[in-house]
Amino acid sequence: MKLLNKDIEKDNTGQVTLVPEEAEDMWHTYNLLQVGDSLRASTIRKVQTESTTGSVGSSRVRTTLTLSVETIDFDSQACQLRVKGTNIEENQYVKMGAYHTIELELNRKFTLAKKCWDSVVLDRIEQACDPVQRADVAAVVMQEGLANVVLVTPAMTLLRAKVEVTIPRKRKGSCSQHEKALERFYEAVMQAILRHINFEVVKCILVASPGFVKDQFFTYVFKEAVRQDNKVLLENRPKFMLVHSSSGHKYSLKEILCDPAVTSRLSDTKAAGEVKALEDFYKMLQHEPDRAFYGIAHVEKAADALAIDTLLISDKLFRHQDIQTRSRYVRLVDNVKDNGGNVRMFSSLHVSGEQLTQLSGVAAILRFPIADLSDAEDDSSSAED
Repeated sequence: MKLLNKDIEKDNTGQVTLVPEEAEDMWHTYNLLQVGDSLRASTIRKVQTESTTGSVGSSRVRTTLTLSVETIDFDSQACQLRVKGTNIEENQYVKMGAYHTIELELNRKFTLAKKCWDSVVLDRIEQACDPVQRADVAAVVMQEGLANVVLVTPAMTLLRAKVEVTIPRKRKGSCSQHEKALERFYEAVMQAILRHINFEVVKCILVASPGFVKDQFFTYVFKEAVRQDNKVLLENRPKFMLVHSSSGHKYSLKEILCDPAVTSRLSDTKAAGEVKALEDFYKMLQHEPDRAFYGIAHVEKAADALAIDTLLISDKLFRHQDIQTRSRYVRLVDNVKDNGGNVRMFSSLHVSGEQLTQLSGVAAILRFPIADLSDAEDDSSSAED
C-alpha cells in the first residue's frame, strides 16, 4: 500500500489517499472502511444516451464518484473489494443520491474520508504502508492423497490450492498401483507449488505431514528438479523446511507455526508472533488462571486496574457497525498502550485469529494476578437482589 496524501485535522476528521499495490492491501482497505464513510474512486458506469432522432443507446464510461458507504463486500479468496453506496457529489453521468457499486482496483488511487479517525485505523494504515511487514511464508500441509498449499502473509492465511488424489492401498506382492498414484500425487503438488508460490517474495516454504510423506515428497521434488533442470526449485532449495504435523488439513497450520524450530526461523514474521502470543495465553490460563482473562467485561476491569501486560484482540471487533461498540474496543486498546502494555492485533483470516474469535475475540495476559472477577460479580448481583 502506498500513502499519497494524509490530511487529518485536530478534531480527527479528514481524509487519506491510498494506492493498493497488491491483493493483500484490499484486506487492509476492508478493515479501514466503515458504513457512513465517504469513498472517492475511479469506476465504470453504464450510461444511457438518447440521440436527436430519439433512439436510445448505452455505453460504459469511466468516471470518478464519491459514495457514502452503505455496504462493504470482501471476497477473501479472490481478494476483491466491492463498496456500495449513494452518490454524494454532482457528476455528469450519475445523479445525486443514485446507488452505485465501486470495485476497488489495484494500482488505482482512492480517497477515504471519515468523521473520526481513531488510533486503531491510523495504526492499520501505518502497518499496511510498511514494507518491512511483508516477510511472507508459504506452507504445504500434506498427508497421503491430500495436500493444502497455503500462503501465510502478515494479515491473512490464503488457501491457494487443494490437491486430492485417491491412493490405492498396497496389495500383497504388488505395490505398483500404490506407487504410481503416489507419484501422480507428488507431481500435482509440485505443480501447485510452482504455480502459486512466488519464490522472489516468499522467505520460507514449510512442508509438513505426519510420518514420512514430507520426506518422500521432498526427495521426489528435487529428483524431478534435477531431471527437468528446473532452476527455480534448485536455487530455492534452502528455503524448504520439513516439519511434523498431525494431519494434512489446513487447521494443522497453527500446530506447525508453534514448533520452536519454525518459530526461530520465522522470528521476523507477524504470523509467528501471533501464534506465540496465543500459546502464552493458553499456558497462563492453564497454570495461573488469575493472570489470563478473556471476554470484554473482564478484560476492561483488568485494564482499569492497570494490570494488562499483553492484550490480544481480533480485528473483526473493529468492523462492528455500531459506533459505540467499536469505540469501546478502541478505548480499551488506547488504555492498554497508554499504560505501557503490548497490543497484538490478530487477523481473523489467520488460524490463530479464528481461535481468538472463539474466545470472544479479546483476551489479556496480566502483569499480576487478580482474583476471579466472576466471584465479585456474583457478590454484587446477590447484594442488589
